[in-house]
Amino acid sequence: MAPSLYRVNITLTILTMLLISSSANKQLDPFFYLNSCPQVLYIVHQVVQEAIEKEPRMGASLLRLHFHDCFVNGCDGSVLLDDNGSFKGEKSAGPNMNSLRGFDVVDNIKSELESQCPGVVSCADILALAASESVFQLGGIPWNFLGNGLALGLGRRDARTASQAAANKSLPAPTLDLNGLISSFKNVGLSKHDLIVLSGAHTIGQARCISFKNRVYNETKTKTIDNTFAQTLQNYCPSKSGKGDNKLAALDISTPDKFDNSYYANLVDKKGLLHSDQQLYNTDDMTNSIVMKYIQDPFAFYLDFAVSMIKMSEIRPLVGDQGEIRENCRKPN
Repeated sequence: MAPSLYRVNITLTILTMLLISSSANKQLDPFFYLNSCPQVLYIVHQVVQEAIEKEPRMGASLLRLHFHDCFVNGCDGSVLLDDNGSFKGEKSAGPNMNSLRGFDVVDNIKSELESQCPGVVSCADILALAASESVFQLGGIPWNFLGNGLALGLGRRDARTASQAAANKSLPAPTLDLNGLISSFKNVGLSKHDLIVLSGAHTIGQARCISFKNRVYNETKTKTIDNTFAQTLQNYCPSKSGKGDNKLAALDISTPDKFDNSYYANLVDKKGLLHSDQQLYNTDDMTNSIVMKYIQDPFAFYLDFAVSMIKMSEIRPLVGDQGEIRENCRKPN
């Protein structure tokens, strides 16, 4: 989209939003940067668009970064802090090690923002905005200016530290059953419905063999995986421990680089890549009905996903004089 057209669209949306309510969390404000850094949305748009044009997978990586940030002590940018000396943060936690990526894109966004409005935009807000922009670039609905009384609130501040132990404890594992997933989401204030819709993020992105190897070799016995699908993945991921564990497979075999509703159709066909994915279908009547709803009504999925992402983005933000605005997202000031 041309810069002038993008700015016009943003301006019209902001004027519309001035007439409606804002984020549910009144500590956050969709217009937080309206005067201090009015170009923030455009800068995030440009950098994320360029990154995804080079590598479509980057959209899923940026979305995942925001998720992994918010689930560990709230949406505070702590996931971005580098380990150094005796400090071991979230990057080296089990669920994140050799898995999280996109840090260079966040650095590029931060560098551009610092040149335009230094010391203003937090790294935590960059993660929230980059996630919304990534979904938009890949075909979904952005929630940074959704309207109808819903919008991504801004004004988060950055944590000065991070917790590897909290990351190991809080992030839901791909091996969890439905009850474990529900509990993990409940621990951060998210509902069973949020679990089902936010799991739809797996319509984009990839996972390592080590994350799903047990499923493709063992769940044929319980008939919870399609045999042909399992055989294909067995041929790709050797059973021997440590061999090929870091090879990647698409979470959505149908349209891996497009944000759509095909993830849910895969579940009905027993082709969910992760054990935790497949738990959403044929385990519980409520999850079954929502999965079918999203197959039949993709727009309902897009809208519900945006609403649940706004809710997730409001998990325990640092606001006011809490935390800081980092100059470099990788280290405290």
